[in-house]
Amino acid sequence: MNEDDQLMIRIQSGELRAFDELVEKYQGPLIGFFFRNTRDSQLSEDLSQETLLRVYNQSWDYLPQGRFRGWMYRVARNLLIDNIRRRSHDALIKAYTGKKADEDDSLNRLASEVVSPEEKANIKELALIVDELLGTIPEDQRLTFTLHHYSELTLNEVADVMETNLATAKSRLRLAREKLREKLKLLGVTGPQRN
Repeated sequence: MNEDDQLMIRIQSGELRAFDELVEKYQGPLIGFFFRNTRDSQLSEDLSQETLLRVYNQSWDYLPQGRFRGWMYRVARNLLIDNIRRRSHDALIKAYTGKKADEDDSLNRLASEVVSPEEKANIKELALIVDELLGTIPEDQRLTFTLHHYSELTLNEVADVMETNLATAKSRLRLAREKLREKLKLLGVTGPQRN
């Protein structure tokens, strides 16, 4: 039984500290997932908290089979979809296309510890370009890409979250990569692109 399953069993038995540990472990990754899909830091924090509350409230429904991350990100994905549907009907939201984040993501912070300032600037610039381009690809491909690359879910977990089969998840990831690579080429960004 993995660590997440043990935490969920502790939550199911009413141990409050277990939920605190779960929040500590997953709040940051959830905020990152939502931010990459909404471009709104406050909304990302709100959706992250809502996801964790739903995980807590639905903990009785969870069966410890080593699939916690997929289950949790399915809850997060459903919240994201509901929010997008709700917001798409709001004229003010339609008029405002998104907001720029001033914060570096965890990948940029990690990179800054390992690379030179010039490489760091190139990585940051590329990350900003990719973040912008993510908004131009279809939602199912964007979600698949962000779940796999930024939330670090396996393709099997991504397929569970997206409620599809493994072959479809692989296809969506491949299409997302190809579209991002092509859009980067059009912008003059060349070289080995793995993400």
